[in-house]
Amino acid sequence: MTDFRRLSDSMLASPQITVADIAAAKEAGVSLIVNNRPDNESDDQPDGAEIEAAAKAAGIEYLAIPIGHSGFSLPQVDALAEALRANDGTVLGYCRSGTRSTLLWAMAQAKLGMSPAEIAAAAENAGYSIAPVQAAIDMLAGQASE
Repeated sequence: MTDFRRLSDSMLASPQITVADIAAAKEAGVSLIVNNRPDNESDDQPDGAEIEAAAKAAGIEYLAIPIGHSGFSLPQVDALAEALRANDGTVLGYCRSGTRSTLLWAMAQAKLGMSPAEIAAAAENAGYSIAPVQAAIDMLAGQASE
């Protein structure tokens, strides 16, 4: 079931994808898939290696930045910020519900200089709230403007 939600011109967030969703991602112009879900988080999720193999077979790059129960870290934010800077096409981030992918994108955007208000509006338009990481977004945005 494809449920790609647009966060920006170059970023989509989605609940868990399957190999069957790769064709829809390709049609949507996705050039990079970012997996934010650790393997074995639940019994019914596809293995990241399956998604990676299908993505690469379709000509889509793949990057795993798993976010577990311990939450977010600066290296994860940096990894996504670098991937966003290096990618010319559309990025699709996914996790169980799309929330972790959205929150990581929000922090990466703050680090890259996007205003917290713009980030919040974009997330809200896609059906997500950045409230759980608002303080981190404000801090990263403040550092970016220094």
